[in-house]
Amino acid sequence: MSDGTLSATINNNKKYGLLLLVGIVLVGSNLRVPLTSAGALIPLIRDDLGISNALIGTITTLPLLAFALLSPFAPKIANWIGMELTIALSLILLIIGIVIRSFSGSLFLFAGTILIGLAIAFGNVLIPGIVKMNFPLKIGLMTGIYAIFMNLFGALGSGISVHISSIGNFGWQGALGIWGILTFVSLIIWLPQLRKNNKNEKINVKIEKKNSLWRSPLAWKITIFMGGQSLMFYTLITWLPDILNSNGYNSNTAGWIVFLMQFAVIPVTFIVPVIAGKMKNQVVLSIVTASLFLIGFAGLLQGSSTLFPFWAILLGIASGSAFSLSMMFFTLRSKNGKEAAELSGMAQSFGYLLAAVGPVLVGALHDMTDGWTAPLLLLILISIVLFIVGIGSGKEGYVTESHAAEVTS
Repeated sequence: MSDGTLSATINNNKKYGLLLLVGIVLVGSNLRVPLTSAGALIPLIRDDLGISNALIGTITTLPLLAFALLSPFAPKIANWIGMELTIALSLILLIIGIVIRSFSGSLFLFAGTILIGLAIAFGNVLIPGIVKMNFPLKIGLMTGIYAIFMNLFGALGSGISVHISSIGNFGWQGALGIWGILTFVSLIIWLPQLRKNNKNEKINVKIEKKNSLWRSPLAWKITIFMGGQSLMFYTLITWLPDILNSNGYNSNTAGWIVFLMQFAVIPVTFIVPVIAGKMKNQVVLSIVTASLFLIGFAGLLQGSSTLFPFWAILLGIASGSAFSLSMMFFTLRSKNGKEAAELSGMAQSFGYLLAAVGPVLVGALHDMTDGWTAPLLLLILISIVLFIVGIGSGKEGYVTESHAAEVTS
């Protein structure tokens, strides 16, 4: 190979790597904002369509159920047609869902919401596998980069959607629909990846098919860790304002404290993966994360209202760390990109099912006991479970090896 050809090859590889990095960041940016923007606009949508609180509440529940139902199948579809093509098709589905949801009428609202949930499920599951395949030596850094953009755009969706709705004749339909521009740009940037459409790990997956992840003790520890942290985060987003109101905070101040908690998530989602990727195991990080949940919920239970902003920050840090560790476990405890996607699908299926059930269960406990003591004790118990499974998840090893060891013992 001549020097000129070698130089051109290196430059093309750099260009491809940069384009892939931007593509991953943009796909990640679409994984929260279609949901958080809708959550912020719920009062406007409810009043305009004249629907009940119970019905409008399904706008947040339906996508979580879609995540739970589709996540186990996403890796199988990707293994059939390729990860890159699957991501591209999910972005097209997301655009369709956003457009349909932006039409007036309850039917369009809920149909679009379901399509959005199905589309995002693919990205949630497959991005860890894409990172594992293409950046095996920079898993922590890459996970941190896409996670921070995912949460940053999620926060933007919560923060500016109401303001967008008040511009001209935008209304809530325009405020929901405008995020389709981000998805369209993401699709355009992602299209060059279709030339690759990598299926080269399919053989490895078939060889290890007998070692089903659903029989792997380590895979179940990671799954329970993912589920526990999802349940606690979505429960906090749902009920922390009411907990604060019951302790003397007005709605405006409570809203700012919830924002403070979400803001605390953002830097942690970048820092923790980078640190985790450089460690031999992640046991210490898992212990610290679960301990922060324990301290935060115990603080809320103790009821000193002056310290509630501090407890909210601790819970935000814990949530960001737990989410990042979950993403890292998918890649660090798997041998290749396809296996990472399979583990991601398994864990996110169970995790988002718990996330959908958690707020309902906590709300029911609150109604039964007419207080927040029992719900907070439940969340403390789940934090202890997270502590135990986090230690197991953080130990060095692979999910398929753990099952093989169990079979031979």
